[in-house]
Amino acid sequence: MDNTDTANKSAPGSISGPPPRRIIFPLGFLALFLIYACLYHLQNVSDPDPDPVVAGLEFSGAIPLESTAVPPPTAENGKTASLEPNPDNLEEDKPAPEEFHGTVNSGDSISGILASWLTRSEIHLIAQSSENIFHLNRIKQGRPYVVYTENEIFTAFEYEIDRDRKLVVARTDQGFSAAVEKIDYEIVLHRVQGEIRSNLFAAMAESGEKALLAAALADVFAWEINFIRDLRVGDSYALLVEKRYRNGEFKDYGKILAASFTNRGTAYEAFLFTDDAGRSQYFNRKGESLRRAFLKAPLAFSRISSGYSSRRLHPIHQIWRAHPAIDYAAPAGTPVKTVGNGTVAAMGYNKDAGNFVRISHMNKYETIYMHLSSFAGNLRVGGAVSQGQVIAFVGQTGSATGPHLDFRMKKNGSYVNPLKELTPRDNPVTEAERPRFMAVQESFRAFLEEKRNLAEYSRSMFN
Repeated sequence: MDNTDTANKSAPGSISGPPPRRIIFPLGFLALFLIYACLYHLQNVSDPDPDPVVAGLEFSGAIPLESTAVPPPTAENGKTASLEPNPDNLEEDKPAPEEFHGTVNSGDSISGILASWLTRSEIHLIAQSSENIFHLNRIKQGRPYVVYTENEIFTAFEYEIDRDRKLVVARTDQGFSAAVEKIDYEIVLHRVQGEIRSNLFAAMAESGEKALLAAALADVFAWEINFIRDLRVGDSYALLVEKRYRNGEFKDYGKILAASFTNRGTAYEAFLFTDDAGRSQYFNRKGESLRRAFLKAPLAFSRISSGYSSRRLHPIHQIWRAHPAIDYAAPAGTPVKTVGNGTVAAMGYNKDAGNFVRISHMNKYETIYMHLSSFAGNLRVGGAVSQGQVIAFVGQTGSATGPHLDFRMKKNGSYVNPLKELTPRDNPVTEAERPRFMAVQESFRAFLEEKRNLAEYSRSMFN
């Protein structure tokens, strides 16, 4: 008999050795099962109507981790909050549309602007959609635009054609659609006043306004006051102007509705009035038009360097001869305007006059503009021009010692002094419209003289 085998045997019922391994697992399993059964029983007692899915589960050897489940959300009032999707929340989670603002730079094209969002063929479709209302190859340097996207996908393009209109191109289910829309502004009436200490530009800057407003005011009184020759220290002005805002930001000036200007002790007034035919003009308090056949000067804000004379020593030829002209000293490139409606009779180059333009007007008047640096691009012999239209630019061509405009005027073929030539006014307010004009004037005067709150103003008051 093997001693080892004999030694390892135990008598039945002996507890001297470790229990056999085959008994440990069934006992542990039985204990686990009993614990689960008790828990299951307690749950059924506390929940008389258990979930049929949970109640029908068969034991699979894994205990559901009910104690680690996330409790349902609770509202502020203590009630269980709904787990159903909230359409409002879904809307909030939706990515917001994005706007990309830009300004057309030199050399920019529509292809370059939209290349980040669209393919070349899509850009071609956009150009096709708008070509009948605005051709996209006409976008201009300095004009603003906006590109709209959603989820980084192009949805629309806006381009400001001018300060009143914008082109809108939008993506549709059929491709792209284009339209020209009016730009909406918030119109606010402002009163601006100032006193001349050196010139109108400086006075307007002291009032906190831009040079554009100075130019606009000069245009209103262009037939009454020569802003080159007539201004004096102590002259004063007050005006009502619409300012245009978008999203609370000032964009530009609208119409000057009324203005007063005291020049050398004489008070001038202007009131904007639109007649029944839709024509708007400035009239004085008597209803007389401020517009005349000729402007007081062919350019703004310069100085007279040489006056009209029958005998003057020529600065270059050093001989005495007539100077039937007014010389306006101005920086090269200053715009030159025609003083009246007419037709271009001649333009070209002359050894003494340099680049020149000669315009024929009604009533046998002619005006001549000399020493020009260049002509306006749309100027042609035989072409019609309108009063105030830019026809050329100041230069130093021909016999000239510096940049200036030599301006001359003829009547019936003979030279006349432009500064002394009086011309008739345009048509006054008609008798039929005089009552409405007087009512408009009275309202504007109340705003201008601070007798009425500017916040009361709206355009509908005068329509």
